[in-house]
Amino acid sequence: MKLSLSLLLGFSTFFLVCSCERNAPPIQDIAQKNAKIDPLTPKEQVSTPTPEKTASDNIASNPSSPDQSPKPMPKRKTFQPLSDEELRKKLTPLQYQVTQLEGTERPFTNKYDEHFEEGIYVCIISGEALFSSKDKYNSGCGWPAFTKPIDQKEIEERTDFKIGYARTEVRAKTGNSHLGHVFNDGPPEKGGMRYCINSASLHFIPKDKLVEEGYGEYLHLFAANAETPK
Repeated sequence: MKLSLSLLLGFSTFFLVCSCERNAPPIQDIAQKNAKIDPLTPKEQVSTPTPEKTASDNIASNPSSPDQSPKPMPKRKTFQPLSDEELRKKLTPLQYQVTQLEGTERPFTNKYDEHFEEGIYVCIISGEALFSSKDKYNSGCGWPAFTKPIDQKEIEERTDFKIGYARTEVRAKTGNSHLGHVFNDGPPEKGGMRYCINSASLHFIPKDKLVEEGYGEYLHLFAANAETPK
């Protein structure tokens, strides 16, 4: 009786194990099925935003960006001597009389007698720089007065006796034009000279127009503590 009970228990255990093995899926199939499952759907996946490039980054990385270097200063045209006919067309009657016929305009009524804006005065004919407002002063004579020219090499001096005694005429070298006269009664602390110049022989270039008009090399005259070249 005890033997029969043991055999029955053994057959029951064998039958149960075989039944579980048939119903359980293979381990390999489970692994393949799990591999196909994506833990996150495309909508659930979080993407890291790409940082946008700034304007400065684009300029630095783009070799075709415009050149940021400073532009060269404008240069004025080289003066070409004019014929008498061309001068008559270019100049007013008073400018022609003063520069070509060594005339003198009326005192106290001319354009630059009491003009003291910062800038330079150039030859009305050639455009060459002659005098600076830094050297201009009110002499009381009725004409523009300067203690010295910007460049002495552009000034020619001659002796004339047109009014009965010797005077020193001042002329512009490049334009070959009469400017006025120079006297030795100027401010002693500034050399003692007075260049008495006709307004009709000059053209004024304001300081803030020097670069635009092609006279950028004279900006240094208006720097702090600047000295006009002798």
